[in-house]
Amino acid sequence: MDKSIEKELLKATQKAAIASAKWLGYRDKNAADDAAVGAMRKHFNKVNINGTVVIGEGERDEAPMLFIGEKVGTGKGPAVDIAVDPLECTNNVAKYWPNSIAVLAAAPAGSLLHAPDTYMNKIAVGPKAKGKIDLDKSTEENLHSVAEALGKPINELIVIVLERDRHKDLIEEIRRIGSRVKLITDGDISAALYPSMKNAKADILLGIGAAPEGVIACSAIKALGGEIQGRLEFRNKEEKERARKMGMNDPGKKLLMNDLVKGNESVFVATGVSGGPLLEGVEFLGEKANVNSMIINQNGMRKIEDTINLEEDLDEANTRK
Repeated sequence: MDKSIEKELLKATQKAAIASAKWLGYRDKNAADDAAVGAMRKHFNKVNINGTVVIGEGERDEAPMLFIGEKVGTGKGPAVDIAVDPLECTNNVAKYWPNSIAVLAAAPAGSLLHAPDTYMNKIAVGPKAKGKIDLDKSTEENLHSVAEALGKPINELIVIVLERDRHKDLIEEIRRIGSRVKLITDGDISAALYPSMKNAKADILLGIGAAPEGVIACSAIKALGGEIQGRLEFRNKEEKERARKMGMNDPGKKLLMNDLVKGNESVFVATGVSGGPLLEGVEFLGEKANVNSMIINQNGMRKIEDTINLEEDLDEANTRK
């Protein structure tokens, strides 16, 4: 991805983060999400790409902006697939809890899986355990394989799972096997990345989360040398039929990284909103705001700290790297 485009994508997540951060602690997750979506969509009008939203806020009739299939950008420039989550962890913003981020992934047209807005069963690990997981194997087989790859006893393995009723049996099984369960309330994009980060505080992600988030996370995990696998979990026949119409001839297949993100030209961009293990949150300083972001591509990861003048365009921001 061209550096000038990456810069504009960074501005899109920064604007979304700042807009939603103004709602921190006001217990209005919808207002926070609307602010993030509106700010990100508005900035896309300035980006010189011929972009198509392949992962977005939902189907056309469910979302007024950044819906699946929407064209974004000026139309001038390369054809690009866009996957967005303008505000991951809306509840966390409403309650001023940590871990909320504004995030997107972009890649040359045809590179990102066109996934319907449904669920996905996922397994994700970092570089040391790459090649040691298989979604078709049992939880016990995968945990022992990862523990061996990491050189850890099974009782030191940390497994991230979304705290949902659907995971009750999975959580009990992990604990029976002897591993530790790190429960999260929301945010499995960030959680899927944790095992691939330096000084990782978790070893593996397991369980069912949103399918769009799996594609976005794959963009970063692939570049960082980790691994993620997934399989769509449909809630009804209509979702499965939508998947077929979007080009998935075998909606029930196990999805490997090249199924989720083809090639090595994708870019992952995220900006912290309320702060967490990945990124510090937005800090308002009168007419300015400090924001912390990351860009992950085939060249690795770089973190960026910016001081934004809230009354000026981001082009005039004072940037510290």
